[in-house]
Amino acid sequence: ALLLPVLVMLVFGIITFGRAYFAKVELASAVREGARAAALGKSNGDAVAATVTAGSGLGIGSGNVQVLASCPPGADTAARVRATYDLTYNIPLVSSGTKTLTATGTMRCGV
Repeated sequence: ALLLPVLVMLVFGIITFGRAYFAKVELASAVREGARAAALGKSNGDAVAATVTAGSGLGIGSGNVQVLASCPPGADTAARVRATYDLTYNIPLVSSGTKTLTATGTMRCGV
């Protein structure tokens, strides 16, 4: 009976870590797709849409995505896209709250 609370905290901690890891990988993949769209010379709106579509598993919206740098024609720079996601967690007997995850994708223009 004394071990049950410790085991419950451990199990919920492992589950929460798995959810956070999934969210970080999904967010990184989404901003990579958005940066690719921006690097190919598409509009900022298209880059945001590509990021939102690629991150649909998280449900990120266009308000969470920023195009930091886009690629004008003939530029030899890099496109950069940043997105954020608020991960809500709850570990019984320990803590609960929200952690903001941020990812930035960078891709050389014209790739």
